[in-house]
Amino acid sequence: MDGPGKMVGVGQPVPIFPDLLVESIVDSCPDGARSIVVIDGADAALPVDFATRTAEHARSRGRPAAVVDLHDYVRPASIRFEYSRTDELSYRTLWFDYDAVAREVIAPLRPGGRGHFLPRLWDETTDRSARAHSIEAPPNQIVLIAGPMLLGRGLDVDVSVQLRLSEGALRRRTDPADHWTCTALLEYYDGLDYSSGSAERPDFVVRWDHPDRPALERR
Repeated sequence: MDGPGKMVGVGQPVPIFPDLLVESIVDSCPDGARSIVVIDGADAALPVDFATRTAEHARSRGRPAAVVDLHDYVRPASIRFEYSRTDELSYRTLWFDYDAVAREVIAPLRPGGRGHFLPRLWDETTDRSARAHSIEAPPNQIVLIAGPMLLGRGLDVDVSVQLRLSEGALRRRTDPADHWTCTALLEYYDGLDYSSGSAERPDFVVRWDHPDRPALERR
């Protein structure tokens, strides 16, 4: 990025058909092994919808696939709202329980893990445990974790995808009630410095202002 909110690619973006993008992501998952994919994107980018579409394609190819919505891994309201319901720093650092994602979803699917993962941990609406049952993962299971600010968290994943919105698109497509999150999101993504190595560049950086006409940024 070049300054706050200025989304700039590292090379000329290459248009790609949405179906080909989905196919390329599935093809990047190791054959015959459990695979973890993160679909990183602000809520305005609808990352869960895209992850669901990708999972459907994987299943059509004979691979079991499931989607974990990061909003099912929020922290309790007493933590999220400790400094107010619209605190930008809390949204960036406390809102989502990335450690629990690593513990309950990713680690169990790695070699030596228990082989089953927890699809939901916390119900954001009721602010109670989701009381979900763990899901057994076949040897070639794909799990797609979708939601905001997943990059740079040290998560052990096989494929990473960023659905990148420009500042204008982010503000335009974000629900007015959630506009307070835009500044937090822009600051977070500005802090991902791929060039210095402080954050690993995603496998797929997708310009997502027009989901029907996405473009891949070249490395």
